[in-house]
Amino acid sequence: MQKPAERIDHLLSRLGYCSRSEVRDLLREGQVRVAGELLRKASAKVDAALVWVDDEPIDHPHALYLLYHKPLGKVCAHDDPRAIYQDFPLRWRYRRPSLSSVGRLDRETSGVLLLTDDGDWLHHWTSPRRAIPRVYRVTLQAPLRGDAADILGAGTLMLEGEETPCRPAAMQRLTDQEVLLTLTEGRYHEVRRMFVALDNLVLTLQREAFGPFVLDDLPAGQWRELTEAERTMEKIP
Repeated sequence: MQKPAERIDHLLSRLGYCSRSEVRDLLREGQVRVAGELLRKASAKVDAALVWVDDEPIDHPHALYLLYHKPLGKVCAHDDPRAIYQDFPLRWRYRRPSLSSVGRLDRETSGVLLLTDDGDWLHHWTSPRRAIPRVYRVTLQAPLRGDAADILGAGTLMLEGEETPCRPAAMQRLTDQEVLLTLTEGRYHEVRRMFVALDNLVLTLQREAFGPFVLDDLPAGQWRELTEAERTMEKIP
C-alpha cells in the first residue's frame, strides 16, 4: 500500500538527517531532490520513495528491521556508553520512533537480538501471550544434576521472589556442563535463576534463536537487515 505524502522537513528530521530547521539549509544548498528535481520548499509534501539527499536515496524511509549478534559487554539501554546502538549508523540513533530492541539481553549474555522502529512489529514479537520460543546455549559451572530436564520441563520450578512457577522449558543435554534450553517466556535473568534453583551457576549464556530468527554465521557485533520474507513471514500465533 502506498504511504501518504509527508512534508520534507518532517520526513528528514524523523529519519535522523537533521533538525526541521536545518532541512532548509539542505534545500538551499541543493542537496535534496525528488524524482530527480531539486526541491526548495521545506513545506513541500513528498513521496519518501522518490527523495534523494546528497545524491543517494534516503535511508530506510519507512522502517528498519534488523537481526543483530549482540556481543558480551553491551547493554540494551539507549543512554549508556556500552549501548548496543553504538554499533549502528549514527543517523539511526536519531530516528523517530526510536530504534528499539525486541526484548533485552543483559551485559553478560550474547546472541540473537531483533531491533526495529516499527511499533506494531515490535509489539507482536514481544507479546508474552504468544509464548515465542527462545533457545539458549548454556555453559554451567558444575555437572548437571540427573533430574534437571524433568524439573525444568514440569512447569513447577519456582524462582526466588516469584509467585508463579516458570513455564515448562525443554532442555537438550550437550555435555555434563553444556545444554540447549528452550524457554517460552522472558523473565528477568530467567535462565541464570533457573539454574541457581538447581544448585548450579551459569558461566556463559548465548541466545541462539528467537522464534524463527537464528544467528547462523553472523559475527558478534554485526547486524543484517531482515529480508522481506522474514519481515512478513507468517507470525507465530
